Amino acid sequence: MNLLVKLLRIKLLLLICLAITTSTQAQQISKEQISQLKFRHIGPVGNRLVAAYGIPGNDLVYYVGAASGGIWKTVDGGLNWKPIFDDKPVHAIGALAIASSDSEIIYAGTGESFIRSNVSIGNGVWKSTDGGDNWTHMGLKNTGRIGRIIVHPTNPDIVYVAALGHAYAPQRDRESSKVQMAARPGVIFFSSMKTPVLPTW
Repeated sequence: MNLLVKLLRIKLLLLICLAITTSTQAQQISKEQISQLKFRHIGPVGNRLVAAYGIPGNDLVYYVGAASGGIWKTVDGGLNWKPIFDDKPVHAIGALAIASSDSEIIYAGTGESFIRSNVSIGNGVWKSTDGGDNWTHMGLKNTGRIGRIIVHPTNPDIVYVAALGHAYAPQRDRESSKVQMAARPGVIFFSSMKTPVLPTW
């Protein structure tokens, strides 16, 4: 009797496994069904996007920076993009950062940091305090190429900048480990490639 119960259990287990395997087989999709799918462009028209940032908690607002195409903003999840940096004297963007303490504060590092045969040069760091409607030049004009910006989590006036600078020669602007902006007292930039300054928060 015990043997009969064990055999029935094994048969039942095999039937369940067979049923599960049959029900989980992949669906067959025909060429006709796939040919109905259409690709669509979801980013701003232009060249390579090298920086992208979204607003935490808001899945509709995004900012992107193009290697030689300025900064673009969407407020509808990417359906429409608006250029918000076109009136500035520089078009190459290397980095974007949004202050986690205030999503209206945006920093833009200009100049493409990827070394290629033709690299667009920037003119330092720009800041917006109104979500990209207006921009102020903050300094580090001679760094040329900025690849990363980190904003202090509680004090948006402290900013860490990774500046590549001149790609093929030494440069004083990228060798300094801390730069206090004379034109903007209270804003502190840490810019270094030679002597890294790491955030301690």
